[in-house]
Amino acid sequence: MATQGFLARVAGKTQQIFAIATSAGAADAGKIPALDSAGRIDTSMMPVGIGANTTQATASEAIGAGKFINYWDNAGVFSMRLADNSNGRQADGYVTAAVASGAVGTGYPLDGTNAQLTGLTVGTRYWLGTAGGVTPTPLDEADAGNANKISQYLGVAKSTTELVTDDQGHVVL
Repeated sequence: MATQGFLARVAGKTQQIFAIATSAGAADAGKIPALDSAGRIDTSMMPVGIGANTTQATASEAIGAGKFINYWDNAGVFSMRLADNSNGRQADGYVTAAVASGAVGTGYPLDGTNAQLTGLTVGTRYWLGTAGGVTPTPLDEADAGNANKISQYLGVAKSTTELVTDDQGHVVL
């Protein structure tokens, strides 16, 4: 994307100046910002404390974009892994970009919109499934085979790719 520029007089000469899309901090003081490819101001230009509500964590396994994650203590390292209703890993949030095992990734809290999913049905309610996925069918609490599994409502589909999430907590069956 080409950044827009303007002409300015600098030290008596006409010079073309370009807006910046990201900030390196104090060195960029006084410069004019440009919007990014999504039409937004980059978070590097925002004041401390302003920006997306996210959590950085090390992935203890490969995590695909749109997967629901569980935060945990991995030998003293705050980490993320795939949430899973079958093994006691409740969903604490989700990722919007894939994270390689051992890499630091960005987790988004529930109560937002996960727009990295596929195959959803508009208006359908979804619960936590296995391997960071979702299922339109809640676990049957009367089924003895579901003992010690996680029952967690995650939200409702806004489109085939977007789930408006809700943080209602989870229940161990």
